Amino acid sequence: MTSSHTPSLNAHRERLLQERAQLLRRIAQERGGLVSRADMAAEHDVRSWDDRAQAISERDDEFAMNEHETAELGDIEAALERMDAGTYGQCTDCGVRIAPARLNAYPTAKRCIDCQTVAEHHR
Repeated sequence: MTSSHTPSLNAHRERLLQERAQLLRRIAQERGGLVSRADMAAEHDVRSWDDRAQAISERDDEFAMNEHETAELGDIEAALERMDAGTYGQCTDCGVRIAPARLNAYPTAKRCIDCQTVAEHHR
């Protein structure tokens, strides 16, 4: 991004840093700061047939939450890396400038709307 985008870039950087800090605090709080979600899931007692379905459901929810938070953290880190590399706000697929409104709504966006649409159709 050019120097004319510096105030916007700084605002996006600050927002991403805040989101990262909040996410890390939430992860630490949910995990008690000591054990991972995988360890917590392993602690579910599934010996009772009556509680088995509930324990499996809770374990699956914990794994899904862990995957989501890990992906979210990865997206934030990748956006900060693009900032450091000077490519933040540039579509990683086609190279065009990502619309400022898109970055304001989704500061971790790595693709323009058109390329994101194509990527979602290929999944």
